[in-house]
Amino acid sequence: VQLQASGGGSVQAGGSLRLSCVASGFTVADYAIGWFRQAPGKEREGVLCQGSSDGHTIFADAVKGRFIISRDKQTNIVYLQMNNLKPSDTAVYYCAADPIYAGCSGEDYAFWGQGTQVTVSS
Repeated sequence: VQLQASGGGSVQAGGSLRLSCVASGFTVADYAIGWFRQAPGKEREGVLCQGSSDGHTIFADAVKGRFIISRDKQTNIVYLQMNNLKPSDTAVYYCAADPIYAGCSGEDYAFWGQGTQVTVSS
């Protein structure tokens, strides 16, 4: 199982970015997927996590109404669409996967991609 995140960059507040997480070794439709972030000096936090079966999604309060997760079953890529970005969204973002959906804590996910940096300027 491998995950590769990309799509980060620098954007002004109010802008949008779409992160991609390319999966190999498993089918994204069958796994729980989580997006996490870690800002400098802060602990890693769950941003958005989604189960595979019923699509149940957990959002961090800070991103509700702004971040959207989607899965492309044909290309086996998971996307995180981030809209109306704020400086407080600045962090390294990670995608993670697990065959079992247990929530949105880092401990719930066995497989991790490398991070991609998102920087939002005011």
